[in-house]
Amino acid sequence: MEQLPKKTQRTSVRYGMLALVFVNVVINYLDRSNISVAGATISKDLGLSSVELGLIFSAFGWTYALLQIPGGLIADRFGPRVLYAFCLITWSIATVGQGFVRGFASLFSLRLATGAFEAPSYPINNRIVTSWFPDHERASAIALYVSGQFIGLAFLTPVLVNVQYYAGWKGLFIGTGLVGLIWGVVWYLFYRDPLDHPRVNDAELDYIEEGGGLFRGKKSGTNQPSAWSWKNLKQVFSSRTLWGVYIGQFAVNATLWFFLTWFPTYLVTYRGMDFIKSGYLASVPFLAACAGLLLSGFVSDSLVKRGRSVGMARKTPIIIGLLLSVSIIGANYTNDTTFIIFFLALAFFGSGMALISWVFVSILSPKHLIGLTGGVFNFMGNLASIVVPIVIGYLAKGGNFQPALVFIGALGFIGACSYIFLVGKVERVKIGEDEMEGELADRL
Repeated sequence: MEQLPKKTQRTSVRYGMLALVFVNVVINYLDRSNISVAGATISKDLGLSSVELGLIFSAFGWTYALLQIPGGLIADRFGPRVLYAFCLITWSIATVGQGFVRGFASLFSLRLATGAFEAPSYPINNRIVTSWFPDHERASAIALYVSGQFIGLAFLTPVLVNVQYYAGWKGLFIGTGLVGLIWGVVWYLFYRDPLDHPRVNDAELDYIEEGGGLFRGKKSGTNQPSAWSWKNLKQVFSSRTLWGVYIGQFAVNATLWFFLTWFPTYLVTYRGMDFIKSGYLASVPFLAACAGLLLSGFVSDSLVKRGRSVGMARKTPIIIGLLLSVSIIGANYTNDTTFIIFFLALAFFGSGMALISWVFVSILSPKHLIGLTGGVFNFMGNLASIVVPIVIGYLAKGGNFQPALVFIGALGFIGACSYIFLVGKVERVKIGEDEMEGELADRL
């Protein structure tokens, strides 16, 4: 009797690529947040006021946010392997340079440079996940790689605090920068796109593509038509649904950037906690945010697999998370360290839940404008990295941090309302001929 050939077992190369992105995110956030660990000491050594420190905290965001749209276009045009390696190495050089600054101007300039070179990172992340993962695995994949920012900071914040304690804040910047330089080389050696990877088989490629993964026409080295045009930019700025997720992302990032900038200074300067002890306490909210993010991602994908609507499955965890982030205001009503950390952790847990919002870029973007839409989405969200540190600096300049926490909580509530009232039916935004066909069908 003739024996039937065995079905080829599907490879799982996509998870290895996701692991590389995870480490990128860890390093990315180390080099964003090392300034928060060093903030109180830098302020003292360089004689900075709370307003000047707020400007230093915000400097990264100025270039990072403003270059999101160019970063998205670059991510659409160039392969992640070379582009990410370039970004890792250049932002790490800028980080090392921060260990040699002598005043406000030089530190501010190098934080601007760090933000500029990190700008394409999240559009690249989104392109990688869109290429390597089918739709029904994408929220989980996003949750896993974004969790790198929380897992890394949760476990490494005490390490960073101790590095600064023994090597000073200058040693802290030099050390974190060198880690990124080394990893940039590792990334280049090991990352490949789906069509370029030697170990991925046809069964895995078919599985990804049949599930909505977009990697055809994305092979490294091929010339892609530019996504840039005023018409395309107008499209991604004119959709009410997209505006709903833009405002929501600003609110999510408002909480995030409080923790990435002012949080350690809040504990040490405004709550009088010991510097070393604050490093361990600071880990708790980051672990909570990681738990919220992972819970949200897996629950959201589970709801999709059970046949629930994409809108309900994706929006519900985000709305609940944003409402939970309002609880940060509770820290204003207690002097007990345990309760202060509890309210901050609960708020960051909620913010973590809402961070699967990147999945909307894959769901809503016109297929050929994923990078551009991701750039605009990240630009709008990361305006919070400029606004929040500066506003907090002004609100806290009299020595009272309570108005700052009310400000963060209020933004969380606005973000929840944005998802509830602005984000309507969740479907891909139509453009060009597709949009015209849709309008004609509606009229008929």
